[in-house]
Amino acid sequence: MSSNDIIVSLDIGTSKVRVIIGEVVNGAINIIGVGSADSEGIRKGSIVDIDQTVQTIRSAVDHAERMVGIQIAEVYVGIAGNHIALQSSHGVVAVSNEDREIGDDDIERVIQAAKVIPLAPEREIIGVVPNQYVVDGTDQIHDPRSMIGVRLEVEATIVTGTKTAIHNLLRVVEKSGLKVAGLILMSLASGHLALSKDEKNIGTVLVDIGAGATTIAVFNENNLVATSTLPIGGEYITNDIAYGLKTQADIAEKIKLKFGCALVDHAASDQVFKVNRIGSNTDKEFSQVDLANIIEPRVQEIFHLIRLEVQRLGFGDLPGGYVLTGGTVAMPGMLAVAQVELATSVRIAVPDYIGVRDSSFTSGVGIIQYASRYLRSSKQTQNSGVKKLIPKKPAPGQEQQKPSAMERFKNWLSEFI
Repeated sequence: MSSNDIIVSLDIGTSKVRVIIGEVVNGAINIIGVGSADSEGIRKGSIVDIDQTVQTIRSAVDHAERMVGIQIAEVYVGIAGNHIALQSSHGVVAVSNEDREIGDDDIERVIQAAKVIPLAPEREIIGVVPNQYVVDGTDQIHDPRSMIGVRLEVEATIVTGTKTAIHNLLRVVEKSGLKVAGLILMSLASGHLALSKDEKNIGTVLVDIGAGATTIAVFNENNLVATSTLPIGGEYITNDIAYGLKTQADIAEKIKLKFGCALVDHAASDQVFKVNRIGSNTDKEFSQVDLANIIEPRVQEIFHLIRLEVQRLGFGDLPGGYVLTGGTVAMPGMLAVAQVELATSVRIAVPDYIGVRDSSFTSGVGIIQYASRYLRSSKQTQNSGVKKLIPKKPAPGQEQQKPSAMERFKNWLSEFI
């Protein structure tokens, strides 16, 4: 990559599809554009309608393009789901350079060697995550470039998924008129952004609670060691509200976002709202306490299931505790319930970038960070960057009046301030 590049992430979620445009300037990332659209054709994190998903992606892309004034041609796509599996692998090659200096070609060859593993016919490799390199018996090496040696090894984690899920994801992106620069496991991307080096080293559970699914990722000794997806999320809370208040699901979602509180003790009895109930011509008044009495039991159940799943994966109480992210954890009271149910240290991770300081953007921003740091020397990114994003032509007479990308972003932010 050059010193000034554009990286675009695509996060296809159950409730929202988000497109984030990041500009990498001398290693630092600036978020210059964000586009989002309500998801259609996606259930519990899986694509169930190709055409509806394509329209949603196009809508989110168009939103981001209009904000920054460029045309997006290439994106890094996040992938998640219960079809994801991790497999350890080991690759070995001889250093090919005559002067025995390890270069990019040697690293590429040892990564390819690690990919030679037995796979079921229905599965496909998504990516390879190097855990450590070994040069002539010396281990714990993270970047062996320019080192001298004759034998290069890699201990890696192979990320695999089902061909059906992968190809359907690639298909909807390509039908949207976009080129896929690469697939990135969302757990890795979120962990790169949300967790500190110490947290990944001592052992921490990262939990991404979305609308239709909850993704659990366990990091230990700086590596992703386990991942799992539970088919529960914010939609379950919305359905409980709709049932409890006897109203429509879209009304219940709006009520949840505006008045939702996950802990009865934190709810305000004087905060009231009216609900249009099914089968009635008159609205009924409820308080935030009434709403919290519906939400709290479901949230308790979600965290109870998360703890059971972490134990099933073979991990008890890790020193780093739990780090929460995802749109659902933004609800007031979620952290307090999590601390009680998980019985350990818990915090909520939020991206520290202007315009995306919300836990729902963690995956999208994490994809940009991960691509910038780990894929910059990959062959698939050598041709990506600004030239992949074609600026839209201004109307006649407007060449000198067109605002910069940062000015457009500031104008967009002003709508919310």
